[in-house]
Amino acid sequence: MLMHDILVNWSPQETRVAIVENGAIQELHVERTLERGLVGNIYAGRVARVLPGMQSAFIDIGLERAAFLHVADVQINGQTARGHHGEGTTLPPIEKLVYEGQTLVVQVIKDPIGTKGARLSTQISIAGRLLVHLPQDDHIGISQKIGSHELRDQLRQRMTALVGNRETGGGGGFILRTNAEDASDAELGDDIAYLRKTWALIRERALKSPPGSLLFEDLSLVQRVLRDLVDDRTGSIRIDSRMQYDLLREFGQLYTPGAVGRLQHYRGERPIFDLYNIDQEIERALARRVDLKSGGYLVVDQTEALTTIDVNTGGFVGARNFDDTIFKTNLEAAQAIARQLRLRNLGGIIIIDFIDMTRSDHQEQVLLELRKQLARDRTKITVSGFTQLGLVEMTRKRTRESLAHMLCQPCPTCGGRGQVKTARSVCYDILREILREARQFNPKEFRVIACPAVIEMLLDEESPHLAGLSDFIGKPISLQAEATMNPEQYDIVLM
Repeated sequence: MLMHDILVNWSPQETRVAIVENGAIQELHVERTLERGLVGNIYAGRVARVLPGMQSAFIDIGLERAAFLHVADVQINGQTARGHHGEGTTLPPIEKLVYEGQTLVVQVIKDPIGTKGARLSTQISIAGRLLVHLPQDDHIGISQKIGSHELRDQLRQRMTALVGNRETGGGGGFILRTNAEDASDAELGDDIAYLRKTWALIRERALKSPPGSLLFEDLSLVQRVLRDLVDDRTGSIRIDSRMQYDLLREFGQLYTPGAVGRLQHYRGERPIFDLYNIDQEIERALARRVDLKSGGYLVVDQTEALTTIDVNTGGFVGARNFDDTIFKTNLEAAQAIARQLRLRNLGGIIIIDFIDMTRSDHQEQVLLELRKQLARDRTKITVSGFTQLGLVEMTRKRTRESLAHMLCQPCPTCGGRGQVKTARSVCYDILREILREARQFNPKEFRVIACPAVIEMLLDEESPHLAGLSDFIGKPISLQAEATMNPEQYDIVLM
């Protein structure tokens, strides 16, 4: 079993958590104080608009953009409409479930992404260390990752007894998380009591708070390290802030006593992320090209709808024949792709273009290796086989922004295209624009203001065309270089 370490780099403005395995970063989690994710937050919302045509409603929860509630996420008798009526059945119309001006207690299930507002559900779930509480339900569920049917039945019987225990009080349903498999009745009982108390406070706030109020905020990233990221493979949790170390230790003693012994306060002079060159790894994770050790490389292109990953042999010529070269490059790429998906937090539809393989057994082994590496991912993933075109289609659940969307913004020069027009193309745009203006106006002179590269080309290679245009329109054309302009930007001033 491969062990990993968790490094926590804290500052007042930003928290960064890296999971390191065999000296290489496997996952990166970033939370900024001013940009904390909203998933798990519970709000008092007001129905701003019902859209029967989309079977959805816009809900005002006090954010810049209205949030989105689909009919399938509206709770009816303890279940969402989808669960209440079953898959494949007709859902009740949204206009019969909610109305404009109505106040609802809603929970964010997906952060705002791009131009889309947050997605909401009226079925509340509150995550604890071992359990997830469903206060409006009475169902006892068991994580799909927990062992045999026999073990699952035993856990369900234990939970049924504990939920009905008067000492824990209250009602509601619960789902056992994967790390609850070996929990004692006392630990489960403590989690039940904590979650029920949390829900009672939320209900109390909902009665007193106006629409648009935040009723419950999910744990900070530092706290979620202990709740969500620590498992049997975790060797140590090193944190570089004494204050956060003390707070985390206090939180851990209350909710995750088994993990407290792994907490360490890092006192080294070097920044904690410098121990494994994590900042350099982050820079590489933002690049379009990912080099493989063999000499091959990946090209990762992220669009709004999907992500494509192209595998190339590059300079790899180490195998005995071409088929073996391709096969070994694809095997290495399968391992690198799984790591890049975790590191970049890429979600949605993902298309992988492995190098074409002539042998079906090579395809099967590459697909097997990909699935093996993806099995380590904490996020839900589905992988299809090779298509007729030799592509692998897969999906990875997306609940928050990718690393690139979180740390970067579209280039102001190219507008996110990834390329700009050549200087010659801009020159021809300018010549056409001057001709267009000359047909409408009658100035004494046209002055072109553009970046130095464009002006230089107009003075040199394109000077005959510029002189010919000046003769044709019968007006002088002067040039002015402006260093602050981007390669595609220009102005034509009528003098």
